[in-house]
Amino acid sequence: MNNKDIQICDTFCRHEEAVDKARNNMLEEEKVYELADLFKVFGDSTRIKILRALSVNEMCVCDIASLLCVSQSAVSHQLRTLKNARLVKFRREGKVVYYSLDDEHVLSIFTQGLEHIDHR
Repeated sequence: MNNKDIQICDTFCRHEEAVDKARNNMLEEEKVYELADLFKVFGDSTRIKILRALSVNEMCVCDIASLLCVSQSAVSHQLRTLKNARLVKFRREGKVVYYSLDDEHVLSIFTQGLEHIDHR
């Protein structure tokens, strides 16, 4: 992107109502950082693939590794990140651990992201 892609005002002006309305609706700093951290988690292609797979059905680490053609260790590492961000949860059935999306919000975020890029 170069400077010609960004449009700016030809004169300096300040719209007090717009500025005040935005100021009154700013997030607390802690929320800003939490939200930024959440979106950072979506910045990895392997994690996106895992989320997509889990949007279809729950899966164990072995199945995810097989699907993505990566090691179980790599999948476990990414699942840990997703779990810490509260994007996935797990349940144990005997010796097998199944992962799924944490709740409907995760699917909604994912779906909205897809809709946004498909909208172009």
